[in-house]
Amino acid sequence: MWHWIYWVAVLFAVIFLRYIAFSGLYHHLLRKRLRERLRHRIFHYDVGVGAQVGTEIRRSAIVSLIFAAFGIAVLFLWQAGYTQLYMSLDSTSNYIWLAAGPVLFLFLQETYYYWIHRWMHRPGVYDKVHRWHHESIETTAWTAFSFHPIEAVLQAVFLPLSVLLIPMHVFAFLTLLAVMTLSATINHAGIEIFPASWARIPVLRGLIGATHHDVHHKQARYNFGLYFTFWDKWMGTESPKFSERFRSFTQRQASAEGVERR
Repeated sequence: MWHWIYWVAVLFAVIFLRYIAFSGLYHHLLRKRLRERLRHRIFHYDVGVGAQVGTEIRRSAIVSLIFAAFGIAVLFLWQAGYTQLYMSLDSTSNYIWLAAGPVLFLFLQETYYYWIHRWMHRPGVYDKVHRWHHESIETTAWTAFSFHPIEAVLQAVFLPLSVLLIPMHVFAFLTLLAVMTLSATINHAGIEIFPASWARIPVLRGLIGATHHDVHHKQARYNFGLYFTFWDKWMGTESPKFSERFRSFTQRQASAEGVERR
């Protein structure tokens, strides 16, 4: 028992310190050093952000502990031989799943999150489960882990379920965990880092960035996706003004940067 508590504490420290380091660096680079350069931000940086960040970090500590507990659950299942995780590449099947596993994981996680996210917006559920996250109307890099504990559990439960069902190389799985953190930070940072040219490339324009998710925090009936926009497009829940808004922000940002270089 104490052995597992010890490893939960260790993993909590890793997850929370990684969140602090990554979100802090992202916050510093995009909000401090570049705040004058990126004049056409999605929102106004100074609107109560100080108090908000403190709340977000406190909530993120609790969420990190929950994520750590589920991470140890994954480790326990792996050690007990219940998961589809593997480390060797000694068969054709393992090579196939090296690519197919992450693709299937992302599709299933996107599907799970989209529908659970819509459910969390239902009357009677929203106030109990999802309202904390939407208190950050003007999102920051610190908003990435700022959830109610129940919502954190709903998100984290996908991980042990996924390793029970999807064959994945261990390092591919760990890479996906890093992608989850990176995506959450980018989507909540409040500054669009994707260039306007991405909107003209079919694969890339399906990725969710800060502009897309910012719409959700301000207009909660639109844009429920996690990494990709395909469920929003299929179900008609993508904001009809998103494309115009993305083009406007990225073009103004590009113009401002062009003027600065001259």
